[in-house]
Amino acid sequence: MTRAAGPPVGLRAGRPRGRLRRTLLAGLVAAAVVLPVSAAASPDVPAPAPAVLAEHATLPDRYAAHRADLAEAARMAQDAGRTGRAAKLHAMEADGTARFLAFDGRGKGRAVEVLGDLETADRVAVLVPGSDTTLDTYQRLRAGAVALQQRLQAEHPRSAVVAWLGYDTPGTVSATVLTADRANAAAAELGPFLDRLGRAAAPDARLSLLCHSYGSVVCARTRTGPEVADIALFGSPGTGAGSAAELPTGARVWAGRGGADWIGHVPHVRLGGVGFGTDPVDPAFGARPFAAGPGGHSDYLKPGTASLDSLTHIVLGTAPEVPHA
Repeated sequence: MTRAAGPPVGLRAGRPRGRLRRTLLAGLVAAAVVLPVSAAASPDVPAPAPAVLAEHATLPDRYAAHRADLAEAARMAQDAGRTGRAAKLHAMEADGTARFLAFDGRGKGRAVEVLGDLETADRVAVLVPGSDTTLDTYQRLRAGAVALQQRLQAEHPRSAVVAWLGYDTPGTVSATVLTADRANAAAAELGPFLDRLGRAAAPDARLSLLCHSYGSVVCARTRTGPEVADIALFGSPGTGAGSAAELPTGARVWAGRGGADWIGHVPHVRLGGVGFGTDPVDPAFGARPFAAGPGGHSDYLKPGTASLDSLTHIVLGTAPEVPHA
């Protein structure tokens, strides 16, 4: 790479120190943002191109088209000897009852699944996952979506949950997880999706974004309209913003972190595009705190947890605000 002329000789002594500082920061953040579970990418798995549907296609037609793509992707993976991927895709089919608004079985894959009756729902939660979420690890995301939907249904039957694996998530052991590049690309997809989702749900439906880990970086960059009432950030490494007021949304912004979540040890700094700055649970960020209980990084949507209870009430619009300690 061609470089511009360097600074005067008297300033060059500081350059190695600056590079060392950036290197140490990148290494520190990388070490802190490694999940205990990591997924192997499957870039060579064959699959059909995603179905192209007309804008006016009905939800049942969309669901049917993407189920067909999913079944074909499972068949092609099986024929190619990729039995692990085939098994995971068969599980996603849910015996032919799954409802996908989008599905792409190529590479690491993308999937947007609806749990509940979207057309009658006036409370809709959109789950935005973090790093290493792929078709090979999709059941972790889906398990959280199912737990949330069951909890919502118990209090408000006209509710739905959307599991939004609509972007190419970064690997937890990669340089991409240290920057907002993937999040910026994802936000450009998520914003228009939310607009369409609001039109597909019941009139005046209340939408909530529930954003886990690197997904909170995505949500923090997503411009939202009035249909999005709440954004909840949990297990967040930071958002890249200095405060909730800087986010491109008029929604209420919430933040919570479990007592055993290792991400609390991530250095909340930002230097040269590396790192994500202010901790969202810091009172200085200005988010509304919610009770997240004693759980770890992967526990927020587990049945019976304080965090699931809090997120349920955020979606329903009945969440009490917990004072900062």
